[in-house]
Amino acid sequence: MSRAVAPLFTAILIASLLCCLGCGTGNATLAKVAGGSVALTHVRVIDGTGGPANEDQTIVIENGRIREIGDADVVRSTGVAQTIELRGRTVIPGLVGMHDHLFYALPPGAEYRGMPSFPKLYLATGVTSVRTAGATDLTAELQVKKLIDSGRELGPHLYLTSPYVDPDPDSPENPAGYSAIIEQLMDKGINSVKLYTRARHSEVAAVIKTAHRRGVQVTGHLCAVGFSEAAALGIDNLEHGLIVDTEFYSHRQPDVCPEWTLVVEELLRMDVRGPEIQALIKTLVAHQVAITSTLAVFESMSGARIPNLDGRALPLLAPSLQTAYLAKQTQVARLPDVIWGAMLKKEMEFERAFVEAGGLLMAGADPTGWGGVLAGFADQHGLELLVEAGFTPEQTIRIATYNGALFLKQADRIGTLAGGKEADLVVIRGNPAASISDIRQTEIVFKDGVGYDSAAILQTLIGQVGRQ
Repeated sequence: MSRAVAPLFTAILIASLLCCLGCGTGNATLAKVAGGSVALTHVRVIDGTGGPANEDQTIVIENGRIREIGDADVVRSTGVAQTIELRGRTVIPGLVGMHDHLFYALPPGAEYRGMPSFPKLYLATGVTSVRTAGATDLTAELQVKKLIDSGRELGPHLYLTSPYVDPDPDSPENPAGYSAIIEQLMDKGINSVKLYTRARHSEVAAVIKTAHRRGVQVTGHLCAVGFSEAAALGIDNLEHGLIVDTEFYSHRQPDVCPEWTLVVEELLRMDVRGPEIQALIKTLVAHQVAITSTLAVFESMSGARIPNLDGRALPLLAPSLQTAYLAKQTQVARLPDVIWGAMLKKEMEFERAFVEAGGLLMAGADPTGWGGVLAGFADQHGLELLVEAGFTPEQTIRIATYNGALFLKQADRIGTLAGGKEADLVVIRGNPAASISDIRQTEIVFKDGVGYDSAAILQTLIGQVGRQ
């Protein structure tokens, strides 16, 4: 969430991402289902609509799409090249990560590094589509997308976001300058623009107007501008939720990003069901502003809730990153948890109230910070936290699949499981409708009808995450 910034845009080269993408096992050896036609039989289906799981289903995939889906005793699987018996397994749509990155902030000093492993990490954990929520090197990320789209490298479908629009607060306001920069970036093929904490009213307004003229969406992790103000200006999406909104701070000054600890002290005393926050929710819903849930990154800062990277993840870290992660984990665990744990609960309450009011909630990992939030694994853990927040597993899976696809204007292709849609789906050992933690047990991840062996992909990444 936090990051080093510079005037106009931060540009940190991640050339190692391009150097290392080609290393490791070839794509073909990681495919459990090579494509063509396959029937997944006697499987439980959670289709991403939010409805209950359907038992004993058959899914027929052909030429990268779902040909048919329905009761196993009705759907005919004749004429397929391969049949896979999946009793005891569950199929869900591929996750749509709406606040994910291709870089990582590593200790010490929040050093930003490209992560050659991240595209494979996302795919192995069932994230088949990713919107990057801010770039540090757009040129490198465009190249990554090109390699993935051409089939030369493994990874999810990428929807790229601009570098961070984050002005120096001591500089004059420059709406025209940012508009010109956004015009240039849109020519390169970005799908959205990221406004950051120090963007001021005139700059937010100019960027939104410029992007919308070209049909490009605008999201923001804002601070100098509050959520209600941004909604009135036409922003499409706000990141992280109430936990970063500064509009209720009693000493707030226009176009100034206040100290966050002062803001949160007041937020903690507010009632999500009270008139002020309810008015904010009403404003966001009325302006059709989506919120991206990133609960995992906030939990990672809570000394009382410090998450442990599970047994699959820790061996993936390069030795130097393992050492740094374990040291930081110990340090965070010793800190008094006077803010983060309580604010996490309030954020959960806010997100539940936002959805109850008709708001569009999406999910993402935000794999930045000190190492406790890892690409893909944190996307999975985010679903566990949404269930803790009070959503049913089926509602949570909808938030993490269909809602993101809807926002990206891709819901006719992905996000739910139905005949004619692209075969982006995840085979899970167990039943996440009964125990959401089963979401971690990915076995096969289908992207465009090709089924990849999750464990085999992760095996290629042992000791690679964080290696330059």
